Amino acid sequence: MTEALIRASSLAKHYPVSKQGLLAKRQVLRAVDGVSFRIAEGEIFGLVGESGCGKSTTGQLLVQLVKQTAGDIYYRGRNLSGLSGSEMKSLRRDIQIVFQDPYSSLNPKKTIGWILEEPLIIHRIGDKRTRRKIVAETLEQVGLDPGYASRYPHELSGGQRQRVGIAAALVLSPKFIVIDEAVSALDVSVQSQILNLLKQLQQKRGLTYLFISHDLNVVEYISDRVGVMYLGKMVEIFDAGAAGGEPLHPYTRALFSSVPDVKKRKERVMLQGEVPSPIDPPGGCAFHPRCPHAMDKCRDVAPELRIVGPGREVSCHLYEEANDTP
Repeated sequence: MTEALIRASSLAKHYPVSKQGLLAKRQVLRAVDGVSFRIAEGEIFGLVGESGCGKSTTGQLLVQLVKQTAGDIYYRGRNLSGLSGSEMKSLRRDIQIVFQDPYSSLNPKKTIGWILEEPLIIHRIGDKRTRRKIVAETLEQVGLDPGYASRYPHELSGGQRQRVGIAAALVLSPKFIVIDEAVSALDVSVQSQILNLLKQLQQKRGLTYLFISHDLNVVEYISDRVGVMYLGKMVEIFDAGAAGGEPLHPYTRALFSSVPDVKKRKERVMLQGEVPSPIDPPGGCAFHPRCPHAMDKCRDVAPELRIVGPGREVSCHLYEEANDTP
């Protein structure tokens, strides 16, 4: 793999939980619990998992919207932990995010042109005429007429608002963008348009994406590699598409068996029980209470994410040695 543009090392985010009684023990919610991965420059890294697994929190940590409890984040080899406000401000031009709900992330009282021009003003880029030219060019790049600059968010459709959200992330010419469930609330036809737009922009501008979604078909379509999270931990990383082969981790197998496939009939893997609480996660492997292959070791020892083949990392005791088959 080429040099990592961004790398997470043992990344964790814990939130304190209010005590339920005077004598109750103080607890924490482990939203992200020791996640490590790397994203190469020019790569689209997909992140999937059930709701509440920590996907969105991981994305917010990478762009430093929230600060990590533990671990480190490196951008081009530079540790983001402990950077001053001015140092982090200079990196904001390179690191951006597209939110799930474009309506709530856009100021309803401001025009589209004002929203897109504001980051340029904050970073002191160009004069007024130059900024408006950049805004017009950015709108055209996301498939909108420059005349939309005079409109307000409520005057646009959901797909148009999401294009504005993408434009807001692009206007500073970033290198790395976190795309957090950006197509989940859109119609299927609009989803395909936005996905194709994201791929075109990535190729044209040489962008690097962390693409977060619960839709496995969408993630496999757009991603180069896929990371699978469960209960705040990374359980598997593999190449997307035909190069990735079949999933290895029992949780990933169950997850991908639920995706309809018109080309072949797949046996559905049904998981028993509910996802444990991130406030009181099980010991050992977090997945062992629901795993059909759980062993005694799984209950006591947490597995490490290990390389088990080309482009494949798995966190599971079924794969103690490289290239092992369960």
